Amino acid sequence: MAHPAQLGFQDAASPIMEELMYFHDHTLMIVFLISSLVLYIISLMLTTELTHTSTMDAQEVETVWTILPAVILILIALPSLRILYMMDEITTPSLTLKTMGHQWYWSYEYTDYESLCFDSYMTPPLELDPGELRLLEVNNRVVLPTEMSIRMLISSEDVLHSWTVPSLGVKTDAIPGRLNQATLMTSRPGIYYGQCSEICGANHSFMPIVLELVPLKHFEEWLLSTL
Repeated sequence: MAHPAQLGFQDAASPIMEELMYFHDHTLMIVFLISSLVLYIISLMLTTELTHTSTMDAQEVETVWTILPAVILILIALPSLRILYMMDEITTPSLTLKTMGHQWYWSYEYTDYESLCFDSYMTPPLELDPGELRLLEVNNRVVLPTEMSIRMLISSEDVLHSWTVPSLGVKTDAIPGRLNQATLMTSRPGIYYGQCSEICGANHSFMPIVLELVPLKHFEEWLLSTL
């Protein structure tokens, strides 16, 4: 959950999000080093007399400033491709959850169980209980087990939507007529919030997502009480 004046990412709750945060820090450090080097060179050029002008035509300098950027790009590309393939990897899921985007709410269906489906609308501000978050709370939360591979099937009934939960590192477009797939696996229980991240109309800002991740035992108890 984000807090006011937060500058970084939300705390990671899944292995994929942890990898994304590591990659962000890795890339940011490279950008910081490049920016520092460029600033240092510019300051030298402005404050130092250029007594060795022949250096600018040296083959060694041209070789260095050609090879060095290529090496830096490789250092960024290799971890990026690794995470990309990790995000696309589909393991054998323990549970499948289908979500459909509507204007302006989400509907969910647990495809492994008969007749377990519901709509999830934003809770109006006047109906919030103490401690609930404005514009982020819903009338029906999605309950899922922790430490299990969950397959998300995401689509839309009308216009483009985007099913996004930052703490889990998931952002998948909901496209009419197309079924997109994503994989979830959380490492700890908790309540995780997200929102539609694709401008989908007048009430785009009022399509929150709330996932309640619980241990398997509590998930089974919730199933028994729901079915």
